[in-house]
Amino acid sequence: MKNNEFYMMKRVLFLIMAFVSLNVMAQEPYKVFCELVGSAKFMSTKIIVTVDFGQKTKFWTGSAKQYLVDDEGEKLEFNSMVDAMNYMGKRNWEFEQAYVVTTSNQNVYHWLLSKEVTSDEQIKEGFMTKEEFDKKNAQ
Repeated sequence: MKNNEFYMMKRVLFLIMAFVSLNVMAQEPYKVFCELVGSAKFMSTKIIVTVDFGQKTKFWTGSAKQYLVDDEGEKLEFNSMVDAMNYMGKRNWEFEQAYVVTTSNQNVYHWLLSKEVTSDEQIKEGFMTKEEFDKKNAQ
């Protein structure tokens, strides 16, 4: 009987260790933020939206290549900031706050969004900026 008890104890210990290691590997969700910056397209009712994740940008181009693109690299145009928010909402982003800055009679809309992720790879899941599209196609 002692042999049988030894193997039973060994199995229980293995199951406990497996459970503990699975819990260690599972990452806790954390909140990340992005900012949608929308401005009117020249001679149009549409708006162009750029996305700021706090990413590093180049000195000369700044955020010029941070606008959203489709699978062919074409600039996405939205009917309004709400249209852009609906696009982001489908990718699990949630509205936090909004404000408008007016410069030279043009409104620039700033919408702060957040999302719960378990890894940084999930931040840009489901969409691409022009800069990322160019990097992906340069390879």
